[in-house]
Amino acid sequence: MVETFGKFCIDILLLPLLFAGLLWAREEGSSCVDGVLVREIRFSGLKDTDPKVVERELLNRKNAPFSSADFNSEKLRFEGLDLFSDISLVCTDSAGMLSLNYKFTELLHWIPSPAGKKTDQDGWMLGLALAHLNVAGEDIRAEVQYRTSIDPLFDSKEFAFYASSPWLFNAPIGWNMEFLRTDSWDDLRGFYDRSWLAHLDLDARLWGNLSLIGGASYRYVQKYGAVPDLGVGTLYDGRDSKTDPRLGAYEEMRVTRYGAFYGDVEDYVEYLWDNRLYVNKDRWITGLYSLIRYRPGHQMFFDRLHEGGANTLRGFDPDSSVHGKHEAVWNAEERFVLLERRPFSVLGANLFFGLQLVAGVEGSFLWDDNLPGWEDYRQSIYGGVHIVIPALDRIRIEAGYSPDGGMIKFSVGLYEKAVSERWRSR
Repeated sequence: MVETFGKFCIDILLLPLLFAGLLWAREEGSSCVDGVLVREIRFSGLKDTDPKVVERELLNRKNAPFSSADFNSEKLRFEGLDLFSDISLVCTDSAGMLSLNYKFTELLHWIPSPAGKKTDQDGWMLGLALAHLNVAGEDIRAEVQYRTSIDPLFDSKEFAFYASSPWLFNAPIGWNMEFLRTDSWDDLRGFYDRSWLAHLDLDARLWGNLSLIGGASYRYVQKYGAVPDLGVGTLYDGRDSKTDPRLGAYEEMRVTRYGAFYGDVEDYVEYLWDNRLYVNKDRWITGLYSLIRYRPGHQMFFDRLHEGGANTLRGFDPDSSVHGKHEAVWNAEERFVLLERRPFSVLGANLFFGLQLVAGVEGSFLWDDNLPGWEDYRQSIYGGVHIVIPALDRIRIEAGYSPDGGMIKFSVGLYEKAVSERWRSR
């Protein structure tokens, strides 16, 4: 599963050029008639991508009736691969049967660029990255990064390697690998975080949209010791697309044990439930999200949960005095698609972008032991604009307000908030 917060590079040099692509959307007409038998299926434009990567997403089949509804679903699946800036279909009538030609425009694969992410403790971090979005044409994403904090400059540093793919040797097993070296002053928790992290996630699809998931990490925090973890769970992912979903549900339940041996610095269990529901009508998208993490046992201060900012409550700033062992976060959001995803090219690099207006309300319980009370609850409203782009899914530019926060707070975040709140610390 590709879920680690901060694993993709943000191409800041290209961001201003996104708006240069606001020229036109290309449409191709063809004689794609529902119910006519399909004679053959061809692909064009796959210069660097192995054909099997798109074949396994197909719903239309040879010697079966063509379905335009299936093509609409296929297009969303192709977009969810995050490999193409444009996908279209041309149908040719041949002796009463259809020849289908799927036309792909591949995204820029090699991305040497500035890299960035935003965490609760460091704020914005920028640096350099080299990413490849499609290693060997197998839909494998690999990236190396160096990042440092902006304020104060060079106070926090990270070196990272990420690799992920939704398939393993053509088997339906998604994997995500991460290696991270951190050397930073954690302003939120008040200590020098000098640590090493190795992490692996696996997502084995059982049938339909149901998967068995598992993950393991080994983290060593200098001056404190080792923090290993091992987790298992189930995942139902019925979204119409992995990026910019419009319809469907995502349900993940996972149990993770932190610290299992004598001498480990932590010893607790995390019970996690991540729920996301999407409903779509025309240009309107309604999203309902919730995240519950219950963590009985012994935690070190550097793993306590905090809230505030783009990744939890947009009406507050992260506050070192507001923390807890457990959390329950909810979010109701309405999006209006101002501009649908549009492809464009800059100096031969194929990209895409879209614009969405967003408004919503969110709340969170953050507490320690026993049951949470209303004194543990905070809530805010927010609005803003989302720029839909490759690799990062979206850049969120938002303003939030809460009477408890005192004034309007402005924030910039990456990915969906439902994704980034899972990985908002590192």
